[in-house]
Amino acid sequence: MKRTVLLICMLVLAMSVFPQFASGQEDSSSDTASPPVSVWRYFAAALSVGISCIAGGMAVGRIGAAAMGAMSENPELSGKALPYAGLAEGICLWGFLVALLILIL
Repeated sequence: MKRTVLLICMLVLAMSVFPQFASGQEDSSSDTASPPVSVWRYFAAALSVGISCIAGGMAVGRIGAAAMGAMSENPELSGKALPYAGLAEGICLWGFLVALLILIL
């Protein structure tokens, strides 16, 4: 519990300090003015991929452990457990698609 609270506090602190470093001054010697790039868009895309991959990995780990336990008792269940692991890996793909849409649109 203490680790979770510490992790959340560190994440909130990092998110509050991040915009100050990201809004650095650009070189004023260039002739063409480029539009400002939204840093938060990249940050949101990275979070969507990162969180979905972590969640997908946790889901595959739990499903795999349960499937191995079930197959040790009944070997005929091997074909029935495989689609559930594939569904859990789909979480990562959805996170990637969300990130792609964030970056494109």
